[in-house]
Amino acid sequence: MTSHAAIKEMAAALFREARYISHISSDSDYAAALELMDELIEDYDAQKPLIEVLGAAIERWENSAPEFEQFNTAVAGLDPAISTLRLLMEQHGLGVADLPDIGSKSLVSRILRGERSLTRNHIDALCQRFGISPALFFRKV
Repeated sequence: MTSHAAIKEMAAALFREARYISHISSDSDYAAALELMDELIEDYDAQKPLIEVLGAAIERWENSAPEFEQFNTAVAGLDPAISTLRLLMEQHGLGVADLPDIGSKSLVSRILRGERSLTRNHIDALCQRFGISPALFFRKV
């Protein structure tokens, strides 16, 4: 069994070599973190703990770095239900006429323009059709 002292020393050595694994403080750290993430996901199961630590560092950087401010503000203003619906349509190559689960083409168009909202029945039907969780249609708190 590895002693706590040995574990602490190995961790300290890792973070000395690549501090960005747990804390990104510059654009170059961010670039290195993304490059490492690309490599790690090739063997996801074996690298999952490191992916989780690195992913948290990347998320913190993207949520706070000035170059992401405009994007984050725009995303925060999006209706998650409409964004999810648009993504499903894009991923499945669907047009407004391809969603009878919701209703007529005009209703789907009005929903996409933000003039109408998806109802619980619409969300239930979409979840059943695409095999997804209803949580995708609601903003994370």
